[in-house]
Amino acid sequence: MRRRRNEVSIELRKSKKDEQLLKRRNISMKDEQASPLQEINPKAIMSIEEITAGMASSDENVQLIATQAARKTLSREKNPPIDMLINSGLVPRCIEFLSKNNCPSLQFEAAWALTNIASGTSEQTMTVVKGGAIPRLVSLLQSPHPDVAEQAVWALGNIAGDGVETRDMVLGCNAMNAILELITPDVSVAFLRNIVWTLSNLCRNKNPPPDFGTVKPCLPFLCKLLHSDDQDILADSCWALSYLTDGPNDKIQTIVETGIVSRLVELLASSELTVLTPVLRTVGNIVTGNDFQTDSIINAGGLSQLCLLLQHPRNNIVKEAAWAVSNITAGNGAQIESVINAGILPPLIHVLAKGDFRSQKEAAWAITNFTSGCNMDQLSVLISNKAIPALCAVLDCKEWKTVMVALDGLHNMLQNAEKAGQMIAVATMIEECGGVEKLELLQQHETPEVYRKSLSIIEAFFSEEVTSLSLSLSLSLSLSLSLIFTNTRPG
Repeated sequence: MRRRRNEVSIELRKSKKDEQLLKRRNISMKDEQASPLQEINPKAIMSIEEITAGMASSDENVQLIATQAARKTLSREKNPPIDMLINSGLVPRCIEFLSKNNCPSLQFEAAWALTNIASGTSEQTMTVVKGGAIPRLVSLLQSPHPDVAEQAVWALGNIAGDGVETRDMVLGCNAMNAILELITPDVSVAFLRNIVWTLSNLCRNKNPPPDFGTVKPCLPFLCKLLHSDDQDILADSCWALSYLTDGPNDKIQTIVETGIVSRLVELLASSELTVLTPVLRTVGNIVTGNDFQTDSIINAGGLSQLCLLLQHPRNNIVKEAAWAVSNITAGNGAQIESVINAGILPPLIHVLAKGDFRSQKEAAWAITNFTSGCNMDQLSVLISNKAIPALCAVLDCKEWKTVMVALDGLHNMLQNAEKAGQMIAVATMIEECGGVEKLELLQQHETPEVYRKSLSIIEAFFSEEVTSLSLSLSLSLSLSLSLIFTNTRPG
C-alpha cells in the first residue's frame, strides 16, 4: 500500500549544511555596518542601560542611535543578550518604531532588532508576537524602501517558522498576498531569497497544515521560481512544494495540474544536495497519491532518476528514493512493469541487502509492495534478481515492524507461486538461504504478531504434509503433461 509520511517530517534534514533553517538571524558582517538608509555614528559601545534610555528619548536621532546599538548587540554577538534586552523593554519600543513612516532608518533598525529576537526561542518569539508586531510588519511590506520591506519579510519568516500558531497568525494578517506582491522582475536576488524562505515557512508544518486556500496563491510563483539559477531560491521553492504536497490527494492534484512535474523530475538530477533533498521529498510525496498522480512522475521520466538515486553516496538520499519507489511498487501492474523496465530492481535489492538500516526498511517495503500486486512473470524477474536471500536477511532485524514487512513479502511470494504451481521451487530457495531456520526462530519472538505470522507461513508452506502434497501434485502435473505430449499425433 502507498504510505504517506507519518513520522517526523524533518528526518531527512539532519546535518546543518543540508538543513533549511526554521529561523535565521540577520548578522552584521562588519562592526561598523549601519542602516543602508542613513549613515549614523553611534558610540562604539552602548550598555543596555544606555540603549534603554536612548530608545525612551523623545529625540528621534537619539532613538535611532540607541536602536541601532541594540540591533548591533543582537546581530554581532555569538550569544546575544536577548532576554536582557527583552526585560529592558526593548520589544514594545521597537514595535512602536515600526510605525515611524517619516523615519525609515528607524523602522529598518527596529525591524532588524525584532528579526533577531524572533530568531530565538519560542518564548522570545512570542514577546514579539504578543506585542502586536505582526500586523505592523505586514504593513511594512508595502514600504517604498526595499530594505525596510526586506527586513519585515525576514522578521515575519522567523515568526512563521516558530510553529503552526504563529504561522497562522501571520497568514491571518494577509501576509501571503502582500509578500507575493514583492516578487517583481527587478527584485534583487538577496531580497528574493528572503521572500522565498519566508514563503516556505508559511507553507510549513502539518499538525495542522496551513489552510490550503490561503497558501495556494503562491503556487504559480513557486513554479516560476523552480527555473531560477540561484541554488538557495531553488532549494526553498522545493521545500515549500514539499510541504504543500505532504497531504491528501486533492492537494497533490492541485500541484500536478500546475504542470510542474517535469521540472521537478529534471531537478532530481541536481548535484546540489540542498536542492536534491527537498525535490526528492516533493516527488516522493506526489507518488503517495493515486495512480494518475503516480503516473505523472513515471511519465516524466522519474523512475530513471530514482534508479540513479538508489545508488547515491548519501544514505538519506537512498532512503528517500527507496521510500518513493515503495509507493510506486504499491501501484498497479503497469506501474510495477515500469519499475522493472527502468532497471530499478538490481539497485533496490542491493539496498535491501547492503544499505544502512533506514534504507533497508524502505527497500523492504518496496519489495513487499511489489509482491502484493505483481503477476507471476514479474515475480520471476524479482526472484531472478536475488530478492529472496535479501528479504530473508531482513528476518534478523531487531525492529519487529520491519520483520513483519519481510514476512509479508515472503508470504506473498509463496502464495503467488502456489497459484502458479511453483511453490516448491520458491520454498526451496527460501530454505537454501536459511530462511526456514529463521522462520522457526521467529516463533520464539517476543512480539505476538511476528511469531503468529512466521508460524502461519511454516504451517502453510513448509510443513511435511504441505511439502509432500505439493511435490506429489507437481509430479502428477509433470506426468500428465508428458503423457499428453507422448500420445499427441500430428493431424
